[in-house]
Formats: sequence, structure tokens, C-alpha cells
Amino acid sequence: MKIIWLGHSGFRIEIEDAVLLIDPWLTGNPVFPADRRAEALAGATHILLTHAHGDHAADTATLGAGLGIPVACIHEVSEWLNADGKVQTIGFGKGGTIRLGGAAVTMVNATHSASIDFKTGGLQPAGSAAGFMIAGEGHTIYVSGDTDIMADMGWMGDYHKPDIGILSCGGHYTMDMARAAYAARRYFNFTTVIPCHYKTFPILAQDAAPLIEALPGVQVIEPQVMTPIIL
Repeated sequence: MKIIWLGHSGFRIEIEDAVLLIDPWLTGNPVFPADRRAEALAGATHILLTHAHGDHAADTATLGAGLGIPVACIHEVSEWLNADGKVQTIGFGKGGTIRLGGAAVTMVNATHSASIDFKTGGLQPAGSAAGFMIAGEGHTIYVSGDTDIMADMGWMGDYHKPDIGILSCGGHYTMDMARAAYAARRYFNFTTVIPCHYKTFPILAQDAAPLIEALPGVQVIEPQVMTPIIL
């Protein structure tokens, strides 16, 4: 299994026979190297979208249509994306599980706002924010999406038993490093944690030292953009 950070909350995950693009915001992402766009997208089979804010979803319609691959996301966003028939979508809801190639993807809760905020005409409602449990190759990856700590993490950790956590922890809009570490210790039994939603803008955390220090015995990997993490 290969996990590649695309900057901010974007990831490319190669698992089973699927190549999943998670929240692939590339255009205008200040930490993504534009000259590596083709490399980041090569062979992609599906897009997974946690919610419709522009720093996650602004490229989704263009990529879905251009690559000819489906976008899996919450029902309301799927309806908006395929309104003109140009984007194939897989709309599902929290608690639902879909098969993307050989990977099983379950949508789980996240606590965060949700709207389409990058189009003219004002904010448009867009369901609610979500996270994902992605199972395959003997691992379960918890992609937290934009969230704060929530009690739901208790049953999510117990039921899905993820061993890899991709956690939004840059602060201001999501959990910060200390809160993410608390959630990881209390609710999960991760062997590997990968921080995200940080470094992108000055308002966000710029390094994961507090997370690393708070999780002794856990492999906390500070990802480098377009550098594969092989697990």
C-alpha cells in the first residue's frame, strides 16, 4: 500500500487494485508542485471527497470529468456534482460501505461545517462533512476529514479498529496537534499516524512536533508532498 500526500488534505492512496484521490485540491494549493500534477493523477480510479469546501473540492468536477472516474461523496454533493451529467458520482451516506476496486470504503461522521463556498452566488448547502474508513491489504485507514474531537470516535475506533490514522490537525478550522493526539490516545490504537491540513497557510500549524511528542510508541510520519509512504 502506498500513501502519497498532495498537500493540505489531499492524498493519493494506492490500495488493493484502486488508486484513490482523497480531497485532491491541486489548483491554487500553495504547497503542491504544479509541474507534478500529471504524476499525482496518473492511473487514478476514484475520487473520495470528505466535504465541499473549496480547499478540498474545488478541483473535483474538473478532475472527475477529465479523468473519467467516479467521485464518491455524500449524497447531496453527488447530486450537485452530476447535475449536468458530466461527472459520474457515487452518492452514499454515513454508515454506508462501498467497494472501490478491492478496497472497502465506509463513510463515517465528522464534526465540521459543510457548504459549497467556491462558486459565485453565495454559499450553497452541501450535506454534511464526513470521514472515511478505508480497508484493504490487511489495514484500515481512518481519514478523519475536517473535524474536531467527537465522542463518535469511541465507537468508530472500537468497531473499525483502524491501524492508520490520517488526521486533520492544523488547528483553527480543525483539531490542533494536541487535540488530535488526545483523540488518538483515547479512542484509537493506531500504529501509524499521518498529520494533514497543516503547513498550507500561516494560520495553520507548521510542524507536527507536538503530535509526535504526545504519541510515544506510535509511528508519526510527517509527510512530504509527492513522497510515497509505503506501508
